[in-house]
Amino acid sequence: MSYDGNPHPAGSTRKRSRTFTPLKVSGMRTIGSVFHSYLSLETLAGLMTLRIFLSILPVLAMVAASAQQHPAQPKASSRPNIVMIAIDDLNDWVEPLGGHPQVQTPAMAGLAQRAVTFTNAHCQAPLCNPSRTSLMTGLRPGSTGVYGLAPWFRTLPEFQDRVTMPQYFHQHGYRTLIGGKIFHGPYGRGKDSAAECDVLGPSASVGVRPEHKIIPPTPGGNHALMDWGTFDHRDEDKGDWKVASWAVDQLEQMPDEKPFFLSVGFFLPHVPCYATQKWFDLYPEDSLQLPKIVADDREDTPLSSWYIHWDLPEPRTKWLLENDQLQPLVRAYLASISFVDSQVGRVLAALEASPYADNTIVVLWSDHGYHLGEKAISGKNSLWARSTHVPLIFAGPMIEGDRKCDQPAELLDIYPTLASLAGLPQPEGVEGLSLAPQIQDVTAKRSRPAICTHNAGNHSICDQRWRYIVYADGSEELYDRNSDPDELNNLLSDQTRPAELTAVIERLRGWLPAEDRPLATGSAHRILEKRADGFYWQGKKIDPQSPPLGDPVMQ
Repeated sequence: MSYDGNPHPAGSTRKRSRTFTPLKVSGMRTIGSVFHSYLSLETLAGLMTLRIFLSILPVLAMVAASAQQHPAQPKASSRPNIVMIAIDDLNDWVEPLGGHPQVQTPAMAGLAQRAVTFTNAHCQAPLCNPSRTSLMTGLRPGSTGVYGLAPWFRTLPEFQDRVTMPQYFHQHGYRTLIGGKIFHGPYGRGKDSAAECDVLGPSASVGVRPEHKIIPPTPGGNHALMDWGTFDHRDEDKGDWKVASWAVDQLEQMPDEKPFFLSVGFFLPHVPCYATQKWFDLYPEDSLQLPKIVADDREDTPLSSWYIHWDLPEPRTKWLLENDQLQPLVRAYLASISFVDSQVGRVLAALEASPYADNTIVVLWSDHGYHLGEKAISGKNSLWARSTHVPLIFAGPMIEGDRKCDQPAELLDIYPTLASLAGLPQPEGVEGLSLAPQIQDVTAKRSRPAICTHNAGNHSICDQRWRYIVYADGSEELYDRNSDPDELNNLLSDQTRPAELTAVIERLRGWLPAEDRPLATGSAHRILEKRADGFYWQGKKIDPQSPPLGDPVMQ
């Protein structure tokens, strides 16, 4: 499949920049590497005899010992560049993760062949703004109080001067560029955008739309974003095409006086899932495989599992089935994924054709997952794997490719990991942990599980085997992901704790936050709050007897 870009045009000679060699994790340098640093092979061939070599060997050993005690820091001009690719609402339906057997994502598959893919990576919040706020600031939602689509964290006095990831790299001599959706919506743009990055590119957008919605009116207000399908338009008319084109232009015109941190954020497969016909043709209707839908899957989940997505514009599975929209949604979602993969491919091809190909770290991530009928819902806003499990891929200099790590990883870890890979000091006050040890050795253990939060008091804890969920009212779920990868059987549904699971539960509970910050000032949109007289969804008290979308919550 073409990415509309050839990394090696016929007859061309690709320029290469200086090659960056990062410090080893241990900070040690061998005598041989120090020897090569001080004397070229040509010089050695011209003047060295065995006697001379033996006479200076003690000096070389002293130099090597000194280098071990005082490891060299990379000069600003030799530090690696970084290309960070963010994709909105993308679950694990990508080839490197195999979440859907038919998905076609050749660009991401190609990237994974020269990268480390974290197969057990999870977001910190299953919603755009809190997830991206966490990733970019290095703080958990429970540390900022940002749980909803508002507020922008800069409006909070205590975080006005918080150093985000691009700002940190700017402070260390990087040219920082942001295009598309990196922060949520309009955040980071406007009158103060110059403080967030050096170069601000186009914002994220849907691009061209049909004259009228394609699908029938949806519950929850028939929201304009709730739409999917194809209509007569061009790939070039889409917002993500424009973002990719901007990124390609930046790579082709990048000044060479300092390293760069280029952030590229794509909108699709966020709804509305519009794509041109050729992407739909990859997924014929008569052979399309639908996700596993279990009719009574919510019978063993607690009442509070409904509270965290109480009233949303994303249709429930019941509506999708009654209106024959499950297959069209799945097909449109897959088509949108393949289209956005082609835009990832355009950016990667431009990087490969540039002078920076050998000296650039690439990291690709999604802000959270997406349900397509599983657990009786579509959309995000849950604490199960379909909402929390995301792609996370690192490629670059000295990263051995085609490897997978199943240790728990968090999007929160990207900030300190990129600092480590760039040879920079660890940023202060971040709550993530560098993944550099796992990038070097994919079998290296991590003691901390992945923690996801959706409004105060609602958390999931995920290690290599188990997913433990606790809600703000204290109700719980536990899934053995080894025997139940689809998380269909809540082992705690009968209100008892089998003795053999007690130790597992207590161990995982030990990772719960000691406390969650209350809702930040200005919080709005998809906000759940526990008050003395009950739970409130977006300021309105929840009545379990009257679910607004007809959910069978009392069954």
